[in-house]
Amino acid sequence: MLALPLLFTGCEAKQKPAEPTETAEGPPATKKQPVTDRFHGTEVTEQYRWLEDSADPAVQAWSDAQNVYARQVLDNLPSVDSVRARVAEIMRAETVRYYALSHRVGRLFAMKRQPPQQQPFLVVMPSAEEPEAERALVDPNAMDSEGGTSIDWFVPSADGKYVAVSLSKDGTESGDVHVYETATGKQVFEVIPRVNGGTAGGDLAWDPKGRGFFYTRYPRGDERPEEDKNFYMQVYWHELGTPTDTDRYEMGKDLPRIAEIQLQMDDGSGRLLATVQKGDGGEFAHYLRSPKGGWRQFSEFGDKTVQATFGPKNDLYVVSTKGAPRGRIVRVPIATLDVSRGKTVVAQGADTIIVDFWGKPTVLPTATRLYVVYQLGGPSEIRVFDLAGKPRPAPAQLPVSAVGGLTPLGGDAVLFDSQSYVEPSAWFRFDPSTGQTTKTALASKSPVDLSTVEVVREFAISKDGTKVPVNILLPKGADRSSPSPTVAYGYGGYGLSLEPWFNPILAVLLEQGVVFAVANLRGGGEYGETWHREGNLTKKQNVFDDFAGVLDHLVDRGYTSNDRLAIMGGSNGGLLMGATMVQHPSAAKAVVSRVGIYDMLRVELSPNGAFNVTEFGTVQDPEQFEALYAYSPYHNVADGVSYPATLFTTGANDPRVDPMQSRKMTARLQEATGSDAPILLRTSADSGHGGDTDLDERIEQYVDVFSFLSDQLGVAPADRQPSP
Repeated sequence: MLALPLLFTGCEAKQKPAEPTETAEGPPATKKQPVTDRFHGTEVTEQYRWLEDSADPAVQAWSDAQNVYARQVLDNLPSVDSVRARVAEIMRAETVRYYALSHRVGRLFAMKRQPPQQQPFLVVMPSAEEPEAERALVDPNAMDSEGGTSIDWFVPSADGKYVAVSLSKDGTESGDVHVYETATGKQVFEVIPRVNGGTAGGDLAWDPKGRGFFYTRYPRGDERPEEDKNFYMQVYWHELGTPTDTDRYEMGKDLPRIAEIQLQMDDGSGRLLATVQKGDGGEFAHYLRSPKGGWRQFSEFGDKTVQATFGPKNDLYVVSTKGAPRGRIVRVPIATLDVSRGKTVVAQGADTIIVDFWGKPTVLPTATRLYVVYQLGGPSEIRVFDLAGKPRPAPAQLPVSAVGGLTPLGGDAVLFDSQSYVEPSAWFRFDPSTGQTTKTALASKSPVDLSTVEVVREFAISKDGTKVPVNILLPKGADRSSPSPTVAYGYGGYGLSLEPWFNPILAVLLEQGVVFAVANLRGGGEYGETWHREGNLTKKQNVFDDFAGVLDHLVDRGYTSNDRLAIMGGSNGGLLMGATMVQHPSAAKAVVSRVGIYDMLRVELSPNGAFNVTEFGTVQDPEQFEALYAYSPYHNVADGVSYPATLFTTGANDPRVDPMQSRKMTARLQEATGSDAPILLRTSADSGHGGDTDLDERIEQYVDVFSFLSDQLGVAPADRQPSP
């Protein structure tokens, strides 16, 4: 599974604030054990291979010692008390946010995040206008007082009678499916094990009559060797009320080891669509199952058929990037399933059709309309066509915003979510029959007001002359006559786009005059597949050059100076942080790098690293090895260089990025740096890649990150007490 872009989604250990102690003089010593590998005639020697084994008591002791050192530094930062007061005030505010909506026969299912609850929970209500009538259906907070259980995803049956829910613990993303009765909220029937995972994800599609469901399954028992248990995903059928060991195999035995599968059921016909991605590089194959059981493949890896969905008249609507890197939509009769002879109903335009593999429809046919979500270089918007491709009136949308979550309500009406950097997330209803766009009752209320924040969108120039968008959030009253403390955030990978999002916790920075900048780098999908391909495999260096260009732009335009600039990113964005600090050690004063990838020569040996080969490349290929070795942060740290202050974070249960990546990079930087700036590693004991950590711990994470940034950037938050 791809390494997601992360901004304060939570992945830290349950490390409660310690009593202040004397500041540590330096990090704990790390022993060296040289190991040499040979790649295509090149010898590569490293000293910290021994830190890869998480089960080794010596590694555990080293990690514990690093945590002690990190706490000694972080708990003694001068702004920690005022930061904690403000962070807790914002995050414990009684706000509500709804997401992942699903409509079924007079019922609307949704995930609900409601502090001070530790985890989001599943609710059901009559409609988006009646949240007062909602009922909690599946609540992990009631199951687990420690906040360690989380919902990976849910799928209601066609009639809404049942809902299947994947539940996992402690950030592992290893989800078993439980079935709940909607009317009573009771768990019913048997638990289906090993449906979801942190490598290839997971999915489920109900039979239209509710008798059972098709689901993705990882190997069980002795079906595969231990090293293959997180690979070889297949599709099975389960009939409710029967033992899971009698479930019927459906498809997948001939798929690649790194196959990732998403399922979609057409409730009217009983046809099942399986979309298969080969790793995380954006190559897809598609299969259609008839109601009688036969499977037909109608696209293969590399043919640039990237998305498919059911239309209303025995057609599929397919997104193809063949000869159209920004995407075109083809109508393909199910009778023939011949994409090459399908009719193009929406031709490639100036903007990019968003392709989302993870269950978020971006092309949605309804009774007489075709909704399409376009990417505009960062912001996104919904456009509407009839089924023949003729443009029709679209819903009203916020400027410079992100839209998504298309949810059909029957007929042509839909719900969609919209937010911007300064406007909280809200769900809107659009009905083409009236042309009205209505804000529903499912609108988030923010604990902070960001309406006074000015959003400036500019373009930096990369090393090769490419124009790179950068979105700059300026606090109220920002003084442009002198450099301001600034945090720059980036990602750049997997064809994912950084869209505008509303994040109230950023107020902790903005209220203290900190400028926040978001870069839309190559490797993402902001300008289509060409933009993505210009930043992956052997062209990954373009991503780092783009970010360096953004940092130069912020300095050259007078927003900040190098000694008042910090950079931040997570996961694939952590790789960006590592490469930037190694290639441009004086560009920023501080770095926050979360669950990042740093050793590019051994990342593919981790379970999820194998899925990333299609995005990053492999050392087995001479040309790709040369590119990987040239930018691998771990291998390009140089002795005696003054590296910026750095806070690394990782989770011991992370299924997407092995925590050994952060351990090795921390050890190498601590050894090599020629400055007194701290190099810190904060390792969690009971969390994973992010997004499913309990509220209390997420608060402590923000306290550490913001206190660290405030200290390094010379920001002194004003003392304040939490509001009642």
